[in-house]
Amino acid sequence: MGSWGPRLLAALAASLMFGGLAQAAFSPIDPFEQTTAMRRGVNILGYDPLWKGGKARFTNRHLALIKQGGFDTVRINMEAFSHMDAKGVIDPRWLKTLDGFVEAGTREGLTVILDEHNFNECGQYPDDCRPLLVAFWRQLGEHYQDAPNTVVFELLNEPNRGLDDDRWNSLLLEALAAVRISNPTRNVIIGPSFWNSIDHLPALRLPEHDRHLIATVHYYTPMEFTHQGAKWNPDTFKLSGVTWGSPADLARLEADFDKAQAWSVANRRPILLGEFGAYDRAAMVDRARYTAAVAHAAEARGWAWAYWQFDSDFVVYDIDKDAWVEPIRKALIP
Repeated sequence: MGSWGPRLLAALAASLMFGGLAQAAFSPIDPFEQTTAMRRGVNILGYDPLWKGGKARFTNRHLALIKQGGFDTVRINMEAFSHMDAKGVIDPRWLKTLDGFVEAGTREGLTVILDEHNFNECGQYPDDCRPLLVAFWRQLGEHYQDAPNTVVFELLNEPNRGLDDDRWNSLLLEALAAVRISNPTRNVIIGPSFWNSIDHLPALRLPEHDRHLIATVHYYTPMEFTHQGAKWNPDTFKLSGVTWGSPADLARLEADFDKAQAWSVANRRPILLGEFGAYDRAAMVDRARYTAAVAHAAEARGWAWAYWQFDSDFVVYDIDKDAWVEPIRKALIP
């Protein structure tokens, strides 16, 4: 049957499940094996107008293009809090929209990561975030408890500010417990505080007994290069013409990833590099060089990765032109 056989069968089972014709039996998978299968991914749908009632830019057709382009995984960025009522109940219309993308991505043979992306709200208002996050994962866990193992949960993107190490370590246990009620062995992705920083991995406290966890980190170092001209970053938005690719730049990348790999080995946890990339204001030659170097460094250590992002900014696919940004795609998929 070949290496694709089990994944094609899983996709078929998922298609039947979501179509209401049959129910797929969830089968646990080792988190290291899952990480190997995730391999190369891309972030999608984070800022699409469809979530606010506008015309969708991203459609199911793009999931097929992502697969054809050489990617194995999509990370769906869900800002779910605005789609929950005063009692914390998820809007069924929002769930139906999400189901459509999960079904289509799974049918294409992609791993689908469901990433709760309300990191700004949780960082600014951690006490308000706690009950919402727990309620969200209790409901989403129940909703997808029979989905195939190619559907993976990510508790929260980039905990930050008020969600410091201690508060995040406490909250992640509550959110994970909400998932485990209905999904005791589904793999769940969890990263450290301070925007999923590699430097905060040693402070991340994952429950030792739960071996169905994947650690995640994000990497945009150095920010002076990757975020030059980014209007939302007051430290870098006035910068321009910053280049990347010197021996010192490459050495820093290797040293940073070596730190994360040492943590991975010591704690027996696989790693997903959940976001990386360089903003569009940098020179394309440097963006491509940086993107290729980071992706290769992750792959060399056996990590999966998900590029930030398909559409909007840091773009790898120009939806308006209906074409790949080839220097970036080729940097990711040689």
